[in-house]
Amino acid sequence: MEVFYYLVFGGLAAVVAGLELGKSGKDRVATTPAFNAFKNNYILVYSLMMSGDWLQGPYVYYLYSQYGFDKGDIGRLFIAGFGSSMLFGTIVGSLADKQGRKRACITYCISYILSCITKHSPEYKILMIGRVLGGIATSLLFSAFESWLVAEHNKRGFDPQWLSITFSKAIFLGNGLVAIIAGLFANLLADNLGFGPVAPFDAAACFLAIGMAIILSSWSENYGDTSDNKDLIAQFKVAAKAIASDEKIALLGAIQSLFEGSMYTFVFLWTPALSPNDEEIPHGFIFATFMLSSMLGSSIASRLLARKLKVEGYMQIVFSISAFTLFLPVVTNFLVPPSSVKGGGISFGGCLQLLGFCIFESCVGIFWPSIMKMRSQYIPEEARSTIMNFFRIPLNLFVCVVLYNVNAFPITVMFGMCAIFLFMAAILQRRLMVVSDLHRSTKAVEMTGEDEPLNP
Repeated sequence: MEVFYYLVFGGLAAVVAGLELGKSGKDRVATTPAFNAFKNNYILVYSLMMSGDWLQGPYVYYLYSQYGFDKGDIGRLFIAGFGSSMLFGTIVGSLADKQGRKRACITYCISYILSCITKHSPEYKILMIGRVLGGIATSLLFSAFESWLVAEHNKRGFDPQWLSITFSKAIFLGNGLVAIIAGLFANLLADNLGFGPVAPFDAAACFLAIGMAIILSSWSENYGDTSDNKDLIAQFKVAAKAIASDEKIALLGAIQSLFEGSMYTFVFLWTPALSPNDEEIPHGFIFATFMLSSMLGSSIASRLLARKLKVEGYMQIVFSISAFTLFLPVVTNFLVPPSSVKGGGISFGGCLQLLGFCIFESCVGIFWPSIMKMRSQYIPEEARSTIMNFFRIPLNLFVCVVLYNVNAFPITVMFGMCAIFLFMAAILQRRLMVVSDLHRSTKAVEMTGEDEPLNP
C-alpha cells in the first residue's frame, strides 16, 4: 500500500486525538450524573444499532455479485431499498408518533434482523424482500431513535442545551469509531477467518438483538400526538400543514434533502472517481479514512456546540466547503491530465480528490449533530417522527433517480450537480438564519409588550 494512504490516515488520527485530548473548560459542559447515565445508555444503544448497519455495508454488493447477479440486477435491488424507505418507511416511521417511539425502535431491530436473515438465500425474490425490509429499517433508524431521545430528554427535565452533547458523542462513536471497527470486523469474519460474505450480516443481527434487549429492559415509551381521534392520514395532514405553514421547517427539510442526497450520491461515485483507469486502491482502508474524517468533523461540532455558536451561522460555511470539495473532481479533470495507463497506483489527481473527499467527510461529521440540533429546535414534538420521514421522501426519490441513471452521465456532471445542490443548501441555510432571527426578535418584542404595565 502506498505511503500516501498511511500519511493521510495518520495525520487525521493525530488531529482527532489532539482535539479530543486538548478540550478545555470552554469545550466541556457541566452536567449531572443522571444525565450522564441517560446519555451513556442512549449512546450504547445507538452504537449497537449503527454497528448493525455498518457491518453490512462493505459486503452487500459483493454478496449479490457472488450469487451471480449482474450490475443491473444489483442496481434494482438497491433501488428497491431506497424506494421502500421512501414509501413504506415513511408510513411505518410516521406510526412512531402515534404508537410509540420505543416500539418503532424495536421494529427497526426486528426488520433489520429479518433483512439480514434473507441474505442466506440466493433467490432474487427473497433478496428483494430483504431490501424492502432494510429500507423500512433505514427510515426508522434515522427518525425513531432521535425522536425518542428528544422527547425523553425533555420529559426528564434535562437542560435543552445538553442534547447537543448526546448528538455529537453519538455521531463521533456511532458514525465514526464504530464504523471503522465494524469494517475491520466484517473483513476479519468474511476474509481472514473464511466465513464468507454472509458472516457480517449474521454478526449484524447479533448486535441488533443485543441492542433490542437493552431497549426492552431500560427504555420507557414516549409518544408524539397521543389524541385518539387521529389516524395515519390525519397525522400526514398535520405534518404537511406544519411544513407548509412554518418556513423554518420547510427550509430545514430542503437543506437536509439537498445535503443527504449529495452525500448518498457521493457514496456511489467516490470509487470510480479515485480509480477511473482501474487503478488499484485499498477500498477498505479509504473507507476507514473517510470514517476517521467524519470523527474529526463530529469532534469539531462538539466544540462549536459547547461554545453555543449559532448552528445556522457556521453551517453556511460547512455547506460552502462541501460544495467546493465535491466540485474538485470537475476541476482536477480539467487541470490535471488524466493517465492513459490502465491499472497501477492512484494518480496525482486521485490524491487531490482523496484529500478533498476527506474534507467532505469531515463536513458530514459536522452536519449530523448540527442538523439534529436544528431539528430538535424547529420540529414540533407531536409530529416529529412523521415530519422527519417526510424529509426523507425527496432524498430517497433523488437517490433512486441517480441510481437508475448512474451510467447515463459522466462522473464530472454528477459531481457538478452535487456541488450545485450543496451550494443551494448554503443559500437556504442563510435564509433559515434570517427567518429564525426575525422570529426570535418578534417573539422578544411580544414578550416585552406583555411585561409592560398598563397606562393608568
